[in-house]
Amino acid sequence: MSVPFVTAPTLDGIAHGFFGRRGGVSSGDLAALNCGLGSGDDPALIAENRRRVAEAALPGAALTCLYQVHGNRCVIVDEGTDLTARPEADAHATRTPGILLGILTADCVPVLFADREAGVVGAAHAGWKGALAGVTDATLDAMESLGATRANIAAAIGPCIGRASYEVDEGFAERFLADDPANERFFAAGKPGHAMFDIAAYVAARLAAAGIARIAIGGQDTYAEETDYFSYRRACHRNENSYGRQISVIGLG
Repeated sequence: MSVPFVTAPTLDGIAHGFFGRRGGVSSGDLAALNCGLGSGDDPALIAENRRRVAEAALPGAALTCLYQVHGNRCVIVDEGTDLTARPEADAHATRTPGILLGILTADCVPVLFADREAGVVGAAHAGWKGALAGVTDATLDAMESLGATRANIAAAIGPCIGRASYEVDEGFAERFLADDPANERFFAAGKPGHAMFDIAAYVAARLAAAGIARIAIGGQDTYAEETDYFSYRRACHRNENSYGRQISVIGLG
């Protein structure tokens, strides 16, 4: 069975993909391409789903993921790395061919990076905490340590919760305004005491401020597009027992 995924024009020529929930073997609330070990799903089904992802994105590559903690740490992956170790981090980067960097999300922002000329790629999980703490900046720093040039790095923001679905309270917004009053532009009026947050636009602005000129934003809303994507917030609103995670990957052939 084919596994559908979307790609970004800024990353043309680099093996990558933003996968959703279609094309896998999981069932129930986790149907079908659940790739999250923390979901309570059968590990054998998750392994098969991940195998399908790797085969679709970069046949023969080894997929590696992280133990994501909503922080800003980026680790380097190379030929000496234990690809099954899952270090506590929210981003990774590599210049080693044959490795697929995976990021799991269920409303948070997956960000993929590539410097074609240097042969360096990166992937980051930007939840609101990690985004505010600078996980994308840390990824760029790590890529530069591997030989990338910031002016040559392109980025792509994948499926995440959209502004129309992301209601936050005033305390949440204040965290961003305290960091930079200009962040007010990422919040739209909501019901009294609340606002609607455009996290994709915030992440894109962080990338642009860090010197990234080529940025693609997919525009999919994981909360609203339930047939295609898993959503933590949607699962909570529906009192579902668990929720799946979609995966975004990038690697060098």
